[in-house]
Parts: sequence; structure tokens; C-alpha cells
Amino acid sequence: MKKVQTLMTRVKQSKTLKILACLFVMAVISPDMLANSPGAAAIATAETAIKGYLKPVQNLIYAIAGVVAVIGAFSVYVKMNNEEQDVKKSIMMVVGACVFLIAAATALPAFFS
Repeated sequence: MKKVQTLMTRVKQSKTLKILACLFVMAVISPDMLANSPGAAAIATAETAIKGYLKPVQNLIYAIAGVVAVIGAFSVYVKMNNEEQDVKKSIMMVVGACVFLIAAATALPAFFS
């Protein structure tokens, strides 16, 4: 009993030990409180809802890539007919944008699985 009283007086006197004791208590209690909270159920519901949107969003990004390709091809065609100097740059920009959109749409499920 004497050792416990000595330990308690040390904790009362030391600010660092008080902080460590509080952190220990919070670390022990927090997981149980979070696991049983209604927020956990809400997060699980949100997760299922987000996973349900993956395929439509992926198709939307593919459609946007198609629109970018068509508009970019038209832009390159106009630049070629006007004999502008930066045709190669425009081609690379359009191809890069399309490749990025297709890669992003393909990698999208990996972020949410």
C-alpha cells in the first residue's frame, strides 16, 4: 500500500506523469467507445454508398476522355489547316490528357477497394 501511495504522490507532483496517465486512460478507453459508436455504422453505410458509385463515375470519366479526344482532334485539325507552328504540342497535350483520364478511371477502384 505504501508503494501505491508513493506512486500517487509522484503522479500528483509530476506534470509529465499526469499527461502520460491521461493518455494511457484515453488509449485504453477510446477503442471501445469508437467501435460501439453510431458513427461507425454511419461510416460503414457511407463506404457502401461510395462503392456503389464507382462504376458510374468510372464510365463518366471514360466519356469525358472521349469528349476531350474529339474536341482535341478537331482543334488539331484546325491548327493543321491553318499551318500553325505548335501542332505537335497540341497533339501531345490532347493525347496526354486522354491517357491521364483513362489511367485515372482505371485506377479509381484501387483507391476505394
